[in-house]
Amino acid sequence: MAPSPTGSPHVGLVRTALFNWAFARHHGGTFVFRIEDTDKARSTQESYDALVDLMRWLGLDWDEGPEVGGPHAPYFQSERGELYADALTRLRGSSYTYDCYCTNEEVDARRKASGSKVMGYDGFCRDLTEEQVAAFVADGRRPVVRFRMPDGSITWTDLVRGDITFETENVPDYALSRANGDPLYTLVNPVDDALMEITHVLRGEDLLSSTPRQLALYAALTELGIAKQTPQFGHLPYVMGQGNKKLSKRDPEAHALAYRDQGFLPEGLLNYLALLGWSISGDRDIFSLEEMVEAFDIKDVNPNPARFDLKKAEAINVSQMRLLPLEEITHRVLPYLKDAGVVGDPVSDADAQLLEQAMPLIAERINKLTEAVAMLGFLFVDEADFTRDETDVEKVLTDDGRQVVQAAYDAVEPLAEWSTAAIQDALQAKLVDELGIKPRNAFGPVRVAVTGKRVSPPLFESMELLGRERSLARLRSALG
Repeated sequence: MAPSPTGSPHVGLVRTALFNWAFARHHGGTFVFRIEDTDKARSTQESYDALVDLMRWLGLDWDEGPEVGGPHAPYFQSERGELYADALTRLRGSSYTYDCYCTNEEVDARRKASGSKVMGYDGFCRDLTEEQVAAFVADGRRPVVRFRMPDGSITWTDLVRGDITFETENVPDYALSRANGDPLYTLVNPVDDALMEITHVLRGEDLLSSTPRQLALYAALTELGIAKQTPQFGHLPYVMGQGNKKLSKRDPEAHALAYRDQGFLPEGLLNYLALLGWSISGDRDIFSLEEMVEAFDIKDVNPNPARFDLKKAEAINVSQMRLLPLEEITHRVLPYLKDAGVVGDPVSDADAQLLEQAMPLIAERINKLTEAVAMLGFLFVDEADFTRDETDVEKVLTDDGRQVVQAAYDAVEPLAEWSTAAIQDALQAKLVDELGIKPRNAFGPVRVAVTGKRVSPPLFESMELLGRERSLARLRSALG
């Protein structure tokens, strides 16, 4: 996995990382994580930190790369300049490349003059005479190094798409460096793969058209003794957004770390992304990473574009939530409760005990970890800071609603035992049996009065956890 640390990590990048990771783990191979940060203008520390944070959160551990090291270090392209310079020097001394002195404006002008619709370089500098080179040098021009594409066709067997052939007449000679000598992606990516002895590359379909260029370069690198082999390539299907358009970085559902912020489980997000181009079986959508690794075969990846469906992603996440034991859900929820200030950091003994009692009430009710904040906040808040949702108050605590709250207060205030069963019996007897109010209308005002919201954990259990004094105080305060 070799991302560039630019911008916010994309879910398509996660899907690519997942398939590479599962492929490596299935075959007992080595998963390499490399940072392609040669774009100095756009690469940022913040983006790098986000990439590492994302991979750690997802649990996609790597065998070689940043923080781990390995036999082919360093794993940042910005630290491998000498390796690229050596490869470029050896390529420049061979027949595989030539120096090109053309400006972009000259190339465009020649294309327009000829009426050609072929984009890319036209090979003008392929066979310059010594006099032409001398004239360019005298003019102060500095050359870029271009790779000389061979004649004929290039064929490879794609791990996802089968046999693919490109006619090289449609693949223009391409630059390996800038005029100042800085290497370009077209050079550094294949050189890194060669020196790191990468055997398999799974990457996005958008890079398919660059593969014939890289295969030709691998042949040169092998001839020059830089590469031992040419990797096998597999090009994964596009991840599509709304309107059958490729999911772009501008689409809100594209930002991978946002799913963590929204309370998705890493298992939920990965399970869903695995389904974008692959399935464990025809009638099964829910599976663990371990099950994916066991079953993953790159030949089973569908080459057709896969549409990102946020509702299905959320449904998969819910299914993964339901598989977690209560203790694990509590553990996962805790950071969100701390961040929101619902509990302290560290958690006090009293809050830890209350959380242990409260989590069974909501574990089956929340679909994302963040929902625990709204569900449980009323239990932990200081009474001076307790508030009610204004919309819910307006809708439920009407004159009739406040009469229900008063009746509820009268029913539970004399209770000798403050327990879920006693509270339920008292409210049921008073509001439903005696006053004849339908349960929804009977308990809604009490719920808003006590918890502040119409949606909360079970009412009677909540009142028991809240305690007699706090429950009665909230009932009184709701009366206005």
